[in-house]
Amino acid sequence: MTAFVNHFSFEFRTGIRNKQLLFMNYLFPLGFYLMMGFIMPSINPLFLETLIPALVVFAILATTLLGLPDPLVKAREDGIFRSYKINGIPASSILTIPALTTMLHLVIVTAIITVTAPFLFDAPSPVNWLNYALAFLAMAVACAGISVLIGVVSSSTRMTVLWSQLIFIPSMLLGGLMIPYNMLPDAAGKISQLLPATQAMNAFNGLAMGAADYAPWGAPWGSVIVLVLSGALAFGLAIYLFNWDRRNPTQRGHPLMALLILLPYVVGIFLL
Repeated sequence: MTAFVNHFSFEFRTGIRNKQLLFMNYLFPLGFYLMMGFIMPSINPLFLETLIPALVVFAILATTLLGLPDPLVKAREDGIFRSYKINGIPASSILTIPALTTMLHLVIVTAIITVTAPFLFDAPSPVNWLNYALAFLAMAVACAGISVLIGVVSSSTRMTVLWSQLIFIPSMLLGGLMIPYNMLPDAAGKISQLLPATQAMNAFNGLAMGAADYAPWGAPWGSVIVLVLSGALAFGLAIYLFNWDRRNPTQRGHPLMALLILLPYVVGIFLL
């Protein structure tokens, strides 16, 4: 337990002291929040109604997908995981501790956005704070799980960029952050349901912001379940596929097994 706490404390401090991680954890999401808060309501007044959940979802996507995978790949390439293995640190700790510290940074960023947006931009606050916290936690777990899985299956840091962008860019375009789900064409709407951002916006707006008719395609609680299941599945696959050393030719499963994380989203399309 002491080793876990020390490792967690080290990772958390690294997220503040390391300039790259500081940028991804705080400066980038908060800078984007301020820019969108000042610009978007004048372009699209309807954006103000979903400003808080949309920019919280953006912060989660940016911090996890763009910040988590790279350090995992670099540590494996530099042989750091070998020393962890020698000292008896399990793979589960190597993967979950960076995810947990990233989620703690996200709690701080989310609190800043949630508290300041009503004063700076006159954005509506959540009407159900407990559901707001649950939707945030479900989205954070889903994206953190996907991010560590990307770090495990990627052969290089260049590949982490490719896999992360395959989720990040469609989420920005189709995930309901800038354009509401009900304004998307039917085909694009179905595709968007495979994205964590779409499920998160459905959960935030339907459960926390009082917009129960935000996404008529499914129940908001179903979105929370999909996010939690996909996150748990992603962490399980990441631990199963984890490789201590890039020189190790043995591997318990093929990297394409990572596509199994789509299963909760596909099932959700038919059930929600």
